[in-house]
Amino acid sequence: MTTAVAQTTPRQVLADLLPASRVRDIALVAGGAALTGLAAQIAVPVPGSPVPVTGQTFAALLVGTALGAGRGLSSLALYALVGLAGVPWFAGGGSGATVSFGYILGMLLAATVVGALARRGADRSVLRMAGTMLLGEAIIYAIGVPYLALAADMTTAQAVAAGLTPFLIGDALKAALAMGVLPAVWKLVRREN
Repeated sequence: MTTAVAQTTPRQVLADLLPASRVRDIALVAGGAALTGLAAQIAVPVPGSPVPVTGQTFAALLVGTALGAGRGLSSLALYALVGLAGVPWFAGGGSGATVSFGYILGMLLAATVVGALARRGADRSVLRMAGTMLLGEAIIYAIGVPYLALAADMTTAQAVAAGLTPFLIGDALKAALAMGVLPAVWKLVRREN
């Protein structure tokens, strides 16, 4: 007696549209790390906070969503390790374990989660993309703010005031941008096929 087993294949992320190879994956991981490093240089100081507003979180979530969980995690891990080794590509040209390093640790987990959700189609519609980006941001803050409190010897309330509250509007704008860009790219890809 034979039993037919339905093969289910996970959905693709944007990176899967490129021809598969080990070279492709290495280039995507390195490119994602470099994009995050470049975006971190867009840094605007926030009065009263040791953490600047940067393009880093947007890049990290975009990398995770476009590359998928495994490559997104690898890309952000490469970014973190190279920065810890002394390459000045953390926010504002920083490197090493700064007081804002917890946000980078949060980006590792967030890129993995949003990449896994993208593999399930969360990057195909504006509404699902909104939830995906908001979850990614929440993960970054859930790790970054307590780390900031410990590293900068702040109370929880001080860390929230310095490392969360001033960034909410900017992060909402970044999420809105991602909500428009990624579903639009998928619509364009569908039209070309």
